Amino acid sequence: MRSGAERRPFWAIVAVVVVLDRITKMIAEPALLGGTVVSVIGEVVRFRLVYNPGAAFGIGQGFGGASRWIFFGIALVATVLLYRMSQEAPATDRLRQWSLAAVAGGALGNLIDRVISAPGVVDFLDVGIPGGWRWPTFNVADMAVSCGAIALALSLWREDRERAARPTAS
Repeated sequence: MRSGAERRPFWAIVAVVVVLDRITKMIAEPALLGGTVVSVIGEVVRFRLVYNPGAAFGIGQGFGGASRWIFFGIALVATVLLYRMSQEAPATDRLRQWSLAAVAGGALGNLIDRVISAPGVVDFLDVGIPGGWRWPTFNVADMAVSCGAIALALSLWREDRERAARPTAS
């Protein structure tokens, strides 16, 4: 078992993600109310307010009013599991430590929205191809979850490769 001091980066990263997510949502929501769309890079990147009552990319919207509490519970359980994974992972595997914290921070950021935002999670980053396909609108918490999940997969893949490369004892 590792000391709490070795785990501080986990909670610090979680806190940074949550604070950045809250600040950006607090700025974006009032600025974009009423259908305002702000072009950042033409039609490729823009700010547009969307409320998401489901999970990332609108998943689970068919649960009706229960979706808020279903995803609230999932986020709480996920945060506990991610912290436990952080405790069990090597402290020297910084990629794994950071990725677990990023996913947990993103989950908590959107969990906070589920509690305080009646219409749903505040999404405001809109990316797509002009005149064509658009990615589902997202937020900083969604980016942390997505990037953290990719980094976690890389960390686990790297660990598997290293384990496979070690000579086996006979």
